[in-house]
Amino acid sequence: MTRQHVGHGEIAAFAEDRVNLPREKANEYRAQARRLRERLEGYLSEHPDFTLRKMMLSGSLAKGTALRSLNDIDVACYISGADAPHDVQALLEFLAARLRKAFPNFSPEQVTPQTYSVTVSFRGSGLDVDVVPILYDGDPDWYGNLVGQDDGSFLRTSIPRHLEFAKTRKRRQEKHFAQVVRLVKFWSRRMKQERDGFRFKSFMIEMVLAKLCDDGLDLSDYPEALQHVFTYIARSDLRQQIVFGDYYPASSVGACVDVVRIFDPVNARNNVARLYTDANADMIVEAALDAGDAIDAALGAPTKQLTVAYWQKVLT
Repeated sequence: MTRQHVGHGEIAAFAEDRVNLPREKANEYRAQARRLRERLEGYLSEHPDFTLRKMMLSGSLAKGTALRSLNDIDVACYISGADAPHDVQALLEFLAARLRKAFPNFSPEQVTPQTYSVTVSFRGSGLDVDVVPILYDGDPDWYGNLVGQDDGSFLRTSIPRHLEFAKTRKRRQEKHFAQVVRLVKFWSRRMKQERDGFRFKSFMIEMVLAKLCDDGLDLSDYPEALQHVFTYIARSDLRQQIVFGDYYPASSVGACVDVVRIFDPVNARNNVARLYTDANADMIVEAALDAGDAIDAALGAPTKQLTVAYWQKVLT
């Protein structure tokens, strides 16, 4: 591949400047979540029967795949006790009431139930923390029932196992796995802005990259890695089943008639793409084909101006 004008170094520099959440911001956000967790732990030490059992940073910030555009933090809150409601709205009100009790220095309007979470707003930093409830029954691997954001139904999950799954891939390709995930998420964000009806959720992107990482794809050259990602999406038509064997046998997922089949690595019953239609998948494939063609053209362009113009069709 020709790299005369834009190569790995230029894409890495672009990522640092435009894509990645700055390190100081990431540290600030993590510290904010840690303070929230430590306050709860202090309250728990004095109130061992309290129904909130554990708070844990989750989502892209915890996995190291957050974009510069991040404006809130996801924190999972494990809730135990027979009195915890199993109706979603009632559960969120239940969680909000207990967060207000655990953090009495917060005013009531700083702890607000949303559709699938409770938002805790920090006045000093202006940062919002989305606290997601997980009904917990004492499982040693921290499995519990999470309120799924796709349709509001309860979904069995383990936050520590999700984080370990991501860490395993990051260890295999230190720095590069998370960076290519961020680059593809950045591309997807642009497609959502440009193409009406386009959807490609971040967790699905992470799973596609994890599959390619497991298959041995070297992600250390970013133009080549991005080309491979878009080529895989196009060639597989996004209809190739993706399943992992970290925490259950791959064979245990069973037959599935969903259009796109990307299975949750910690729950064999959860196809994270089950709501994606043929039209949704075709839009992703078409966008990937266009991105791949643009990268091909960029790598063969005779001038820097043309090279940059083609790359801007993928990353701007």
